[in-house]
Amino acid sequence: MKIQKQSFLRGLSFLAVAALLVSPAAMFSDTASAAQIVNRKLTLEAGATDGGSKPGGVVNHFFEFTLPSNDGGGSSTVGSIKFEYCTTAANSVASPTCIAPTGLDAGTATLSAQNGATGFTNLTHVSGSEDNVLYISRVSASSVAANTIASYRLTGVTNPTTPNETFFVRISTYSSLDTSGSLIDSGTVTASTAEPIDLTGTMPESLVFCTGEEVLTNVSLVPDCSTATPGDITFNQLFSPTDTAIATSQMAASTNAGFGYVITVNGPTLTSGSNTISAIGTPAASLKGVSQFGMNLVANTAAASAAFPTSNTAAVAPAPNATNYRGQPAIEYDTVDTFKYATGNTVANSFNGSAGGTDAQIFTVSYIVNVPGSQPAGTYTSTLTYICTPTF
Repeated sequence: MKIQKQSFLRGLSFLAVAALLVSPAAMFSDTASAAQIVNRKLTLEAGATDGGSKPGGVVNHFFEFTLPSNDGGGSSTVGSIKFEYCTTAANSVASPTCIAPTGLDAGTATLSAQNGATGFTNLTHVSGSEDNVLYISRVSASSVAANTIASYRLTGVTNPTTPNETFFVRISTYSSLDTSGSLIDSGTVTASTAEPIDLTGTMPESLVFCTGEEVLTNVSLVPDCSTATPGDITFNQLFSPTDTAIATSQMAASTNAGFGYVITVNGPTLTSGSNTISAIGTPAASLKGVSQFGMNLVANTAAASAAFPTSNTAAVAPAPNATNYRGQPAIEYDTVDTFKYATGNTVANSFNGSAGGTDAQIFTVSYIVNVPGSQPAGTYTSTLTYICTPTF
């Protein structure tokens, strides 16, 4: 990414702006009656591909100034306006020779906008001027009211090629159509090229994944793995043949892998010594009084267990949208009030047809346990490991 050193900001583009207000002792003139062009400035605007102040960049030069009246009649008759790109400003003692800044090329510039004093239809490049002198002209000279604010955009000017170089543009108005004869008003503006600042950064292959009893969001409401709490989880009640015990855990995942990620669950069913609670091998509803251990990644209802609230925590937050959030529960773990458990199963994924990565989402995993009345007493435990595998 290239950022040009700028001195003026307009819209979303960086612009190098230089406005030099020259005192009467610093203006140039071919005649004692010439007046000073005031409130003048030159804005270096970005071109199609180059920043406004890029050395050697093909950009737009936008001139703005106020034209005074020097004849006491409240107006001036203007037929042409000259722009001279020089390495030095002019002065009142003698206008020094205009030396073209190195690399400056206005030879292919065009007049793309005009305002205030308008009617200029021709842009002429002065022959033998090293493409640094040009003028705009009208079909016929016409009156310009005193204190007219005028602006002109010259498109396709090649900046001087020397970085951080100040250059000057001498502006003068004439009654003639070809800048011949005595000038009416004059003034100088200045601008500078700027050494480009080249910034380079690398985004590596990325995977952020965490599990815990709970994963919170940060101040920007983005899932934040630094908030993940420990994964030591106890079911909400003692196991009973007359009620369903539940528990929940959470995990968060994001990746820039082009083919997304797959999350698998691994581990045994709940076990106490040689006694076990049967894993639900085929997706099924919760049944009291039957040996069942299962899970899903959706928002369940009270139909699954009285312990589930009427509207359980959303399964995935933010919800998948097929753009920057692509994580979703896997098949067989994506049906409300239906549960399953088999070690090695894929429980979530962000398959997206190589459409790109996915921002962080929080998955809520719901677990259920049902037992028959004959279930042996004991403390039943299981250690489940979730593995998130991205494909780049």
